[in-house]
Amino acid sequence: MNRFDTKVQYLKYRVLREVARLAWKDKLYDKMLDIPAMIVPGKTPTMRCCVYKERAILNERVKLAMGGDKSNHNVIEVIDIACDDCPSGGYEVTSACRGCLAHRCEAACKRGAITFDHNQKAHIDKSKCIECGMCSKVCPYSAIINLKRPCENSCKVKAITMSEDMCAQIDNDKCINCGACVYQCPFGAISDKSYILDVIDLIKKSNKNKKYKVYAIVAPSIAGQFKDVSLGQVVSAIKELGFYSVIEVALGADMVANKESLELAEKGFLTSSCCPAFVKYVEQQFPDLAKHISSNLSPMAMLAQYIKNMESNCKVVFIGPCTAKKAEYRKKEIHKLVDSVITFEELQALIDSKDIDMSSLEEGHLDNASYYGRIFARSGGLTDAVRQALKENGKESFPFNPIVCDGIEQCKIALLRKSKNLLPNNFIEGMACVDGCIGGAGCLTHGIKNKSEVDVYGKEALEKNIHDAIGYLGLTDKK
Repeated sequence: MNRFDTKVQYLKYRVLREVARLAWKDKLYDKMLDIPAMIVPGKTPTMRCCVYKERAILNERVKLAMGGDKSNHNVIEVIDIACDDCPSGGYEVTSACRGCLAHRCEAACKRGAITFDHNQKAHIDKSKCIECGMCSKVCPYSAIINLKRPCENSCKVKAITMSEDMCAQIDNDKCINCGACVYQCPFGAISDKSYILDVIDLIKKSNKNKKYKVYAIVAPSIAGQFKDVSLGQVVSAIKELGFYSVIEVALGADMVANKESLELAEKGFLTSSCCPAFVKYVEQQFPDLAKHISSNLSPMAMLAQYIKNMESNCKVVFIGPCTAKKAEYRKKEIHKLVDSVITFEELQALIDSKDIDMSSLEEGHLDNASYYGRIFARSGGLTDAVRQALKENGKESFPFNPIVCDGIEQCKIALLRKSKNLLPNNFIEGMACVDGCIGGAGCLTHGIKNKSEVDVYGKEALEKNIHDAIGYLGLTDKK
């Protein structure tokens, strides 16, 4: 349990682990209905009304672990029967209301939604309230608060609303697949689909027919994710699963930084293209600015493209912190390069499903990338890398004036200013998750410590410059 931030993550992991364990043995479809009873035995205490509802919910979790609803193109889904214990939310008058004479709340409400009882305590008529928040702003006792469900509060693009039966529902036209709601839902009623079975299938077929090799490409945010074992032992565990080789996506980040710096110097203004949730947000909410998104692939796709150019008969699986990567890889142009995506949560489940003791393994190695490629994992790292690439490409004279947007709310502000020609900056680093990739929904752990772990990981890189890392690949042509 201490490998995860929450018990919700631990429950999700247990389902994934059992699904994977049966899949390795080709017994999944015979035994999948047994998984809920294995995880919640009859005598186990449950927070639900009964053990049977708990098992019914676990059945839905099993379906998500097996790929989810194929008719729903969104990688984020709601488990309806698990979404039943959150308050409806909205503005509420608390016991702090003193029944004052001023009644500023009443004066501020243009809809007549505020009334008073015989003690002059305020009440809000929900049928009239439009949730403008004016009453809350003027209350001298701060007695009126806005109670939002955790999923609604976490979704900064307003893609989550409540259905008539008060279950969360996702507007797929607004959702950017960032997974913030997945991590924040206290009941695990919102989850991302898993492609763990596809990965198992790729490995099993590779081992059986030897016709292709399966490469694992791991995001730099892996640093510090697996407790009590070294990163080198995690690399060895990935190979134990049956992957032919493990390459760090930080090398793809070096490639992107190199190309993006040249593109920026040529065009004069650019937004980054590394975070698929940010890219989708720009395309959906600021379509006029989409032309400014860097034309470069993300580090994941860039590295996968390089691998497949070098060895056409291979498969590539991305392992990282990001639920939005699951949506990115399903794009037609990316699916040709990346064959599947799993998160760190799912990697842990895969390793444990084969009873691999990571602590007993010898040290593997990741030494493909530079310091700058590795720090892409945290907010500000991409900007530092582009600045370095401008220098290495002889573009020091370019007036680099970046803005680092840490989380989608900061991204929105920068994009709004740019849309009104009020942004003085010429480069927007857009990261949908707060803290960058280390804040991704698919991380095992979240927090400021992960940022320091990434910086340590970056400093351990053998290559200190971007061109040193990609030079042997023949990718350092200057313009």
